[in-house]
Amino acid sequence: MRICVIGTGYVGLVTGVCFAYAGHEVICVDNNEEKVKLMQSGQPPIYESQLSELMQASTKAGRLEFTSDLGKGVNHGDILFIAVGTPALSTGESDTRYVEAVAKGIGHHLNGSYKVIVNKSTVPIGSGDWVRMIILDGVAERQKELVSSGNSEVRPLEEVKAEFDVVSNPEFLREGSAVYDTFNPDRIVLGGNSNKALNLMQQLYAPIVNREFAEDPSLPPIDLVITDLNSAEMIKYAANAFLATKISFINEVANICDRVGADVTQVAKGIGLDSRIGHKFLQAGIGWGGSCFPKDVSALIHTADDYNYEAQILKSAVNVNKRQRLLVVEKLQQELKILKGKVIGLLGLTFKPNTDDMRDAPALNIIAELSRLGAKVKAYDPIVSQSGIRDGLSDVIVETDAERLADHCDALVLVTEWKQFLSLDYEKMAALMNSPVIIDGRNFLDRKALQNIGFHYVGMGR
Repeated sequence: MRICVIGTGYVGLVTGVCFAYAGHEVICVDNNEEKVKLMQSGQPPIYESQLSELMQASTKAGRLEFTSDLGKGVNHGDILFIAVGTPALSTGESDTRYVEAVAKGIGHHLNGSYKVIVNKSTVPIGSGDWVRMIILDGVAERQKELVSSGNSEVRPLEEVKAEFDVVSNPEFLREGSAVYDTFNPDRIVLGGNSNKALNLMQQLYAPIVNREFAEDPSLPPIDLVITDLNSAEMIKYAANAFLATKISFINEVANICDRVGADVTQVAKGIGLDSRIGHKFLQAGIGWGGSCFPKDVSALIHTADDYNYEAQILKSAVNVNKRQRLLVVEKLQQELKILKGKVIGLLGLTFKPNTDDMRDAPALNIIAELSRLGAKVKAYDPIVSQSGIRDGLSDVIVETDAERLADHCDALVLVTEWKQFLSLDYEKMAALMNSPVIIDGRNFLDRKALQNIGFHYVGMGR
């Protein structure tokens, strides 16, 4: 099939590259000229496992192209994916101006052939009908331009209405394993009111549903969920809100464990064995961040407020998460007392491992609070330290390796659970420190091993 993906962030670029690798003809569109040039040269603008290899292979095979020309992409694609960002506004609602601009642009460039317009961006519930309206506005504007120019081939607006349908296809990709998740999803959700559009989308996803590109092709087909537009949009928000709430729940349990002398890692194991609960997202720590959970939970709370309902559980999950981010600072104060003049080293900066994403990372809140209290902050991150990215890190000394980080530190804080951190030379690091104190903000490291080499280990809820 011929596909156009508009927007080349984590979702858009991974979607386009994976569909091209699966054999489709894909054009990815972005309005950032420098970004387009970078991708045309074969380099992805983001760090994502396997992405670079698949991108270069698909481009070399002639199935993947990058452009800033929206009209070219619209004319090319039978299926058009809208995958631009919808960041949170200060009110908590989603900023949909980029979706609006793309939808209007699509309407302006519709060429008469039938198109399926797919909302891949996480958009507020009810956006399917709104996107249709904006596209028709774009069509109407173009028609006015044609009429004013004296074009005699202007078609009635009624004819254009039947030439596209809108489908919601929410993404459930995890940064750091987005390529894997594309080819090995738990489920695929398609929301729409047109059988023609839904049938085309099922054809598009058939190879993935049948696990032709899966890690284990012998597994049963992927579950395909067909819903109406609003329900598909709600599934995305509800899924992320539930996972965020589950993390906040285990963090609240961890805080109680700290007070009563229980170990949250043992508690999580015990309750996770219940098949109704499961082990996933029961890792206590410094809370959730990134580009999805904070934005989606806030958007769902805002939607509830719009319809006169107070989402009390979701609001509590957000409040627990805000407090959790600064809990390591409290633990540092308990161990070091006064932080003013102390040197604190952060192991990890990104909101999760295997990504370079710093959006709403807990590390940023920790850095700000430590700096406010007069501490000197150093950090080492396997990706950020090498990338040269320093946005939001003006108050931090970013070191190039863990031993430089440990040198003259009064304490270390494990912020991001990078696998590389399991094999660091902690004995050498302890010898370089002013005092070998480590706060394990993810309960990720081997407590006994660290204690045996002289570290004073402090976990979360342990």
